Amino acid sequence: MFHRRVVRGSTYAQPVDTPGAREEMVRRKKAAAESRRQEASARRHGERLLTPDAVDGRKHMDVQTENYLEEVTDSVAQADGETQTDPFLDRPPSPMFVPHKTGVDAETQVEEGELFDFDFEVEPILDVIAGKTLEQALMEVLEEEELANLRHHQDEFDRIRNAELAETQRMEAAEKRRYEEKQRRLEQERGRLEAEKTVADKVAARTFAKSYVGELVGEVFDDLVESGHFYDPLEKEVSDDFMPWLLDQVGAELDTVRTAKSLVDNVIQRAIELRAEQVSEVREARAAEEAAVVVAAEAEAAVAAEAEAAEAAAAAEGDAAEPEAE
Repeated sequence: MFHRRVVRGSTYAQPVDTPGAREEMVRRKKAAAESRRQEASARRHGERLLTPDAVDGRKHMDVQTENYLEEVTDSVAQADGETQTDPFLDRPPSPMFVPHKTGVDAETQVEEGELFDFDFEVEPILDVIAGKTLEQALMEVLEEEELANLRHHQDEFDRIRNAELAETQRMEAAEKRRYEEKQRRLEQERGRLEAEKTVADKVAARTFAKSYVGELVGEVFDDLVESGHFYDPLEKEVSDDFMPWLLDQVGAELDTVRTAKSLVDNVIQRAIELRAEQVSEVREARAAEEAAVVVAAEAEAAVAAEAEAAEAAAAAEGDAAEPEAE
């Protein structure tokens, strides 16, 4: 009944801050601060956050969340077993593989100088190799000189071409500047001619207008003065601008004063009503406490009366038992 997000009663009245609401708010603030402190401590020490305590009427329980349930027992059934096997024997080494001999053995005797004379046979080969090497070297030298001449001619051609290209670009830029200058001069000349024509037209129009309406200006101004078109600017500004603004400001100030007075009266009236409600609540609480005290006194008197009656009954039973015993 005192939740801060639930509006009860008039939304235009000031909310009443009851003691129960204040206590609940203080309790929630303390619980939130304690929770934040525990989370910060757990983060600093690298611990896992504990599950908060269950609310009233509920309790926490460990349950399985897997797809297949299994029986959970305190201890697992175990059994010991043993067996005996024969030891492994050492395997003898494998003998070297020797392929079976096939075919017929034969042999030939070659004397010295029968097959190859190195000095006689290698001389023509060396002459050919040396001649070919010198020829190849000479051809490579000639090719290098030819490539050097080609590079020199290419560089000379590139230099001449770059010079001609630079000269062409310079001539094109000069021609472009001359053309732009010519166009700018023509544009200036056209502008000058148009300005002169405009000035001539204005002079002619001014001369014609002066000769046509020169005598009408005085008559027109005289008629305007007589009809009231010419007036004092200060007087006009005071009557049209200042006085309406002053009246609006005075009216707004009076409206503000009346509104403030009405708000103060409403606040005072509401404060008186709240004070009367609080006084009535205090009186009702006191009356309830007094009633509770009276009820408690009556209950104690009833208990005392019952105790006395019980003692009297016990005494009467004891007196009746003594004659029977005799």
